[in-house]
Amino acid sequence: MKPKHAPLAPIALACLLAVAGGAQAQQQQPSYKIAYIDPLSGPFANVGELMLTHTQYAIEEINAKGGVLGGTKLQLLQFDSKLSAQESQSALQAAIDQGAQAIVTGGSGSSVVTALVQSVARWNQRNPGKELIVLNHSSIDPEMTGKNCSFWHFQTEANTAMKMKALANYIKKTPDVKKVYLLNQDYAHGKQWASYGRQLVGLARPDVQFVGETLHPIGRVKDFSPYIANIKQSGADSVITGNWGQDMTLLLKAAGDAGYNLRYFNHSAGSVPGTVLAVSQAKLGQLTWVAEWHPGQTDTPRADALAKAYKAKTGKDFLAPRIDFTPRLLAAAINKAGSTDTVKVARALEDMSYDSVVGPIRMRAEDHQLLLPQVVNTIAPVDGKTVKVGWEGTNYGFRTDAVYTGNELAQGSDCKMVRP
Repeated sequence: MKPKHAPLAPIALACLLAVAGGAQAQQQQPSYKIAYIDPLSGPFANVGELMLTHTQYAIEEINAKGGVLGGTKLQLLQFDSKLSAQESQSALQAAIDQGAQAIVTGGSGSSVVTALVQSVARWNQRNPGKELIVLNHSSIDPEMTGKNCSFWHFQTEANTAMKMKALANYIKKTPDVKKVYLLNQDYAHGKQWASYGRQLVGLARPDVQFVGETLHPIGRVKDFSPYIANIKQSGADSVITGNWGQDMTLLLKAAGDAGYNLRYFNHSAGSVPGTVLAVSQAKLGQLTWVAEWHPGQTDTPRADALAKAYKAKTGKDFLAPRIDFTPRLLAAAINKAGSTDTVKVARALEDMSYDSVVGPIRMRAEDHQLLLPQVVNTIAPVDGKTVKVGWEGTNYGFRTDAVYTGNELAQGSDCKMVRP
């Protein structure tokens, strides 16, 4: 007859259950879900992929260091906006259904992101306790932190007015800019870029002549030769253009093919894959743009170290610190709030200061506009002095022209925020 097993002592049984329960709780600890909604197909897919990789890298590093709140991991959900407000709404609903609490976006254009923010605000009003926040790293229409501001939206990139002010300050000291043509994409931000260009550059340089203005369909022009012909006929030496992605590279190609040596003033084109290559192939034109940092910039050891680590892990070039520190800001706010409750996290983000790889930054409470430095820089040939590093396999890189702090570029805001 087999001996019967003696029953576990009550204390031993209690300990075993406690250990098992603790392990199960650790395994079942809910993650904090972040939905990435940006173009992953179509003409701007390379932009969306770049932004996604930056976001993924930051989240993986946050999780490797323990996540937030002493162990909660961040989980990234991916959705393709297809550069469409309607597709973004479908993506938002899918994100909500999957339990997302934050949206990271910005590469779909200001009109699409504005519609997304408005939908989030409506959802939050109808579903207290299930709110979401939107962190926008690249759509920079000032109205998003102005008359269309929302408690649920946080802008982690300098807006159009701030970027144009930086360029206007530079143009003020650039006397060879005399005749300017305004060529922009026909959507909300393209119109804003043209408007601020005329206003702020005109204020900085009253002698500058604006010799023409055109809006073109976004992402649908295959040949910019007719536009270049019109610009050439106007006698312009410079173009203020908000074009990005394919629209920027095709514009550069058309001007190069026509032998037209223009100056371009842009908000962020140099950070988009293919732009430096397009400038090098055109061999004509000077593209000046604005960002919080550029590759090869001097005296930026922390950004340089991040770029090196990013390249080692992903095999891709690092271009946008702000996209990397967007989820890091969110993680810091969750820890500051001591909670993943969306309202508490949003309040923690307000007026939050953060020591980023590009220096101190601050989220302005009154309109949720991040104040961060801006570097005016021009894509130019490597000369060993002002441009030391080639980019995209070319002998062209970035030349620093001027650096401004977020406070120097800060604009007033007509935001009248309604807080819950």
